[in-house]
Amino acid sequence: MAIAVVLVLLVVGSVIFHFMSPWWFTPIASNWGTMDDTVILTFWVTGIVFVVVNLFLAWTVIRYRHKKGQKADYEPENKKLEWWLTGITAVGVAAMLAPGLVVWGKFVIVPKEATVVEAVGQQWHWSFRLPGENGELGYTDASLITPDNPFGVDPEDPNGQDDILIASPELHLPVGKPVKVLLRSNDVLHNFTVTQFRVKMDLVPGMITYLWMTPTLIGEYELLCEELCGLAHFAMRGRVVVDTQEAYDAWLAEQPTFGDTQRLAAADPAAGAAQYVVCMACHGPAGEGNQALNAPRIAGQSAWYLVRQLHNFRAGVRGTHEQDTFGAQMRAFAAMLPDDTAIRNIAAHIESLPGAVAQPTVSGDLKRGKTLYGNCVACHGANGGGIWALNAPRLAEMSDWYLARQLHNFRAEIRGAHRQDYYGRQMSFMANVLADERAIDDLISYVNTLKPEDNHVLASGRGF
Repeated sequence: MAIAVVLVLLVVGSVIFHFMSPWWFTPIASNWGTMDDTVILTFWVTGIVFVVVNLFLAWTVIRYRHKKGQKADYEPENKKLEWWLTGITAVGVAAMLAPGLVVWGKFVIVPKEATVVEAVGQQWHWSFRLPGENGELGYTDASLITPDNPFGVDPEDPNGQDDILIASPELHLPVGKPVKVLLRSNDVLHNFTVTQFRVKMDLVPGMITYLWMTPTLIGEYELLCEELCGLAHFAMRGRVVVDTQEAYDAWLAEQPTFGDTQRLAAADPAAGAAQYVVCMACHGPAGEGNQALNAPRIAGQSAWYLVRQLHNFRAGVRGTHEQDTFGAQMRAFAAMLPDDTAIRNIAAHIESLPGAVAQPTVSGDLKRGKTLYGNCVACHGANGGGIWALNAPRLAEMSDWYLARQLHNFRAEIRGAHRQDYYGRQMSFMANVLADERAIDDLISYVNTLKPEDNHVLASGRGF
């Protein structure tokens, strides 16, 4: 009897929880309302089966409970019952599958008027490419990927010269217009998911997959990878912004084409040396740094990383938090650089500086630090030299007190909180693995033992 009561309570409780639960679908922002309909239909079919089966089980427990002197009948086969069960099961399965097949048929047939966007996934980053005026995307090959050509576009293909490149994990789309999203992976399996759009698809290395939808609601939506793609899978996030046509056109006009990026003059370290005079007072003539002036070692740091941080300071992505006093100082100095050319030149000069190896100032448990570094090695490399393809800068032989400060800032969201600082946000997620100040000291102490020579090719991008 007790078992029967438990089964009835289970059914009643489950039904009440389903209808009273505060958790439900996020508001839809695309044309794929039929996705919700198929899920709800599945809930109804499986819910009815759940209720009927469990109530029937409770009834049989009561009806056929043990009674003294009563013996159960043995009936191994009952064709009539089997036919009924087979028929009802077939109807239930068909009710769940048939609507899904209809929706899938619409999903694989893309409207002819749909515009094309390519989404590129790699650990742990999203980027996008749109066709230019000729309406065609250029040929790409992973073997062509370099820091100057991160999309791997073939420079010999004329169709690729006007391709519009979005290096940021933020994609804009116009409201009310269908879009076909081509999906390409540069490394491992990923998955393109915007919950509010209700459609998702895997990115498979060596293949071009796709999905399509029509955004219907202006707003900002988080882009997630819902395929376990490595250690920092949970931090692989981007943003899709649905705009009015006017706002979308204005955003699109600001984006560079592949031809624009290829016509950039090579960075000039000599010109950068002249601009570096402003930095010398704090960071030293050889970029060795000065802790007394809160200036870390920058010599030998990868140029691509320096360029990004200088852009971030200039744009207010870094140095605007009220507690980031030293970042605010850097904003003022970065503003002295007049344009992108000046930034690239000074970064090239700093990368070439021989600055002395920073002397350790942090001490901790090396054994524990090595264990903690296991969370960093996938991006920054076994020797701390950094890996440009993973947006991870060099750590080895840099100023340990500065690294410790940045980890504190990431944990406290002093750095990485800005909506455009996607990589800082990733580091905020990762830094929270460090439980306390002692863990930071242990980790940095181990980093102090690393030698970056073996990672130089990956850090600089040469060799890709």
